[in-house]
Amino acid sequence: MKKALILFSFLILFASTGKAQTVLPAQYQELVKKLTANLPKSANLNQKESSTNSTSLIDFAKSMLGIPYRYATSNPKIGFDCSGFVSYVFSNFGFKVPRSSVEFSATGKVTSLENAKVGDVLIFTGSNPRVRRIGHVGIVYSIDSEGIKFIHSTSGKAHGVTITEFNEYYKSRFMKIVTIL
Repeated sequence: MKKALILFSFLILFASTGKAQTVLPAQYQELVKKLTANLPKSANLNQKESSTNSTSLIDFAKSMLGIPYRYATSNPKIGFDCSGFVSYVFSNFGFKVPRSSVEFSATGKVTSLENAKVGDVLIFTGSNPRVRRIGHVGIVYSIDSEGIKFIHSTSGKAHGVTITEFNEYYKSRFMKIVTIL
């Protein structure tokens, strides 16, 4: 059983790195194809790590719910503005991210709402959706049949770190979404 597990791990390792065809003997190549046939095309060894990182990232962000909004601040003892909150959360996990909401549009990899994942960064206009200039950011908190929820620091009604539905108001302000994890 131990040998089978080691062989299986070895096969998955090389299949996920794309080297199965050139590294494995021909007799194992068919086995690799069968074992990996049902894996998503993007499956690789970092997929679990990314999932764990997004869970840890959201848990950390959630621990700051209720910290007050404070313009131009990224200090949990004083408060956060939107980009201060997002940059503080990502920086805690070793990511080098910008401090301003405008700079987030040039960070990470642009994706679509249909391909959004927990941990992605939503980029919005400022509070006036007619002025199509970046002015707000938040982190995708959850995605389910009800839609997307995101965690952010808002100067609005909640006046601090809160979880908000990606509702019609925020859809009208939506500019883009980027993946950093």
